[in-house]
Amino acid sequence: MPESQAKTNFALRDIPAYQEQEGEEYMNDKQKAHFRELLLAWKRELMEEVDRTVSHMKDEAANFPDPADRASQEEEFSLELRTRDRERKLIKKIDSTLELLDTDDYGYCDGCGVEIGVRRLEARPTATLCVDCKTIDEIKEKQTSL
Repeated sequence: MPESQAKTNFALRDIPAYQEQEGEEYMNDKQKAHFRELLLAWKRELMEEVDRTVSHMKDEAANFPDPADRASQEEEFSLELRTRDRERKLIKKIDSTLELLDTDDYGYCDGCGVEIGVRRLEARPTATLCVDCKTIDEIKEKQTSL
């Protein structure tokens, strides 16, 4: 696998994907340390983005006399705030995931208890369901939303 593909999906971090060793025990201390580092880096990035948004909104806030300019600025700020709200929820999920790491429950499916798998956790470090349970969950969600 080329080195660029061995990186995590999160473009701003330069943490290489975990390379499993043959016969290695699942969720050993090395794996836990890797995922803790990944989650903390992700959280740090999100927090930095929050700080940038606050600064941007303070710096850019103006009382435009033109209603169209004012409406454009309000729409821009609204979009930014919605994005930050989603990120705030993600930060809470990252914190919950870090708690799972602390209690040795990280990496196991909430639905059936099987190992979620290192590859899936690399793709979505906050995953709490294995692929099968997530698929069933999505099917149920589609059926109830029709």
